[in-house]
Amino acid sequence: MSIGDSLNPISVNFTLKDHTFEVLKEAILNMNIYHPDADLRLDERQLAERLAVSRTPIREALARLAHEGLVQIAPRRGVFVLRKSRDEILQMVVTWAALESMAARMATKAASDADLKALRRFAMRHSSDAARAELEEYSDANIKFHQKILELSGCELLKTTADGLFTHMKAIRRRAMGESDRARKSVADHIEILEALEARDADLASRRVREHTMRLHDHIHKTWTRLENLGSAKTEAG
Repeated sequence: MSIGDSLNPISVNFTLKDHTFEVLKEAILNMNIYHPDADLRLDERQLAERLAVSRTPIREALARLAHEGLVQIAPRRGVFVLRKSRDEILQMVVTWAALESMAARMATKAASDADLKALRRFAMRHSSDAARAELEEYSDANIKFHQKILELSGCELLKTTADGLFTHMKAIRRRAMGESDRARKSVADHIEILEALEARDADLASRRVREHTMRLHDHIHKTWTRLENLGSAKTEAG
């Protein structure tokens, strides 16, 4: 379970520097970095061989990824995918809850009936993934559901601010979705959120979104007790 599992040689038809960055970023975002067995080390030579490029665009891409907070470059130890601490994760979840609850409030006024019907179709189409335990598929659909609410707010700044958190929230939600029957509970929560949006009840929609996200906060606070030790162990191993 490492970043190399999802990498293929890069085509020379792309702008090499930018495309190398995008490929590595996408691979990191698709990693389950909070899994206890996740391999967080990034080896320049191995990445260059896997992508069939020189080490120069790899080095430049890693520097950009470090600037975005996705990797950590540790002198004399190497480069590691950056795993947030539990406290940092909890703060991000609280911030996401605040942003999306306001987005839901605004969406009750800004979203058209057609928008809300499309949101319901999307939610119902992917609810079966949770029932079939297709957790990776449902995890991605779950994130898109919440992003769609931010889009329906009509406030571009809300959405772009949340997108900055999304970079890190994707891996967090992917791990949490497979724990404590959260996928099934998530489907039920989404239906309640939809009902509040369709009723154009701003207070209720805002509250249901906030409570839904804060349940994730409480779950992480209660159960992710080994996270700090895992993070330090991986870094020290470098």
